[in-house]
Amino acid sequence: MTHRTAPTARICPNCDGFATAAITTGSRDRRGHLRTITANCPACHGQGTVPARVREGARA
Repeated sequence: MTHRTAPTARICPNCDGFATAAITTGSRDRRGHLRTITANCPACHGQGTVPARVREGARA
């Protein structure tokens, strides 16, 4: 009897796991704080991981 587990997620190759970045717009608010926007990795949608690939020809 073999116990099988679900394949684990792997780090996104596009963002290397750094899925969300804060980018300054260059302007400041009334208090003097820099305004920022967040940008998510389009490949992993801000998760930092992608599903593990199943190798072709692998035994099921």
